[in-house]
Amino acid sequence: MVEELVAVGVTLGSLGAVYAMAAARVIKQYERGVVLRLGKLQSTVRGPGFTMIVPMVDRLHRVNMQIVTMPVPAQDGITRDNVTVRVDAVIYFKVMDAAEAVVEVEDYRFAVSQMAQTSLRSIIGKSNLDDLLSNREKLNQGLELMIDSPAIGWGVQIDRVEIKDVSLPETMKRSMARQAEADRERRARVINADAELQASKKLAEAAHEMSEEPAALQLRLLQTVVAVAAEKNSTLVLPFPVELLRFLERAQQAVPQQAVPQQPQGNDAEPGKPSISGAEGAEVGELDPSAGSRSGQD
Repeated sequence: MVEELVAVGVTLGSLGAVYAMAAARVIKQYERGVVLRLGKLQSTVRGPGFTMIVPMVDRLHRVNMQIVTMPVPAQDGITRDNVTVRVDAVIYFKVMDAAEAVVEVEDYRFAVSQMAQTSLRSIIGKSNLDDLLSNREKLNQGLELMIDSPAIGWGVQIDRVEIKDVSLPETMKRSMARQAEADRERRARVINADAELQASKKLAEAAHEMSEEPAALQLRLLQTVVAVAAEKNSTLVLPFPVELLRFLERAQQAVPQQAVPQQPQGNDAEPGKPSISGAEGAEVGELDPSAGSRSGQD
């Protein structure tokens, strides 16, 4: 009798141990346990640590509550300004409600991935190429809102969405390079023209000051000579004042106007009357010796 009781006790103990092993579950710190009893959701979500379920009756679903980093495959699309691009992105999300993530959607990871790809293609079609290249922050916010709207009903929160890379055709890259080069050349010309304008204004002010003080022009000339001589050149170039050339030109034009017309000489001169006298006779004598000798005979 005692042996039978011992055998029954051992059997019950073994069954209890097997039951305990089948019912025991350990949930990690970053996980939450959702229990479905006979297919019905239990209201209590199991927290981290040791927990027990009813074997063959309960089914435990572990849900990861960490932030998930999911790359979005590159999507081909045409922008609003008719440029073909290839854009890929990365999405960061986490589960906020473990029960909804298990019940409301079959596979929340796959659902978020498909929604991200669809939203990315939609963003490409609504944006210009310049926005994709330079205004990504605004596009990231719009993409996050598009994905987060349906994901809230799945118990998933979109933490962040980032556009990683925008691939352009080679022809478009060359066109953009030429455009950037032309823009930089335009800015260089504008800056050069602005510098010339400022320099001309300063030179005009300097010329005005030198015109009031003639000694300043002479000092500037001496400074130029010193600067040229400092280079140890064998040839020294001195500027010639333009005013002096103008003075000589005016003087040369005034000489023909002051010249006296010569009187007729030779056979046309009246007998007994000297043809040229004084300084004028000497000057003409130098020009025409025969005329001088004829006047001497007379």
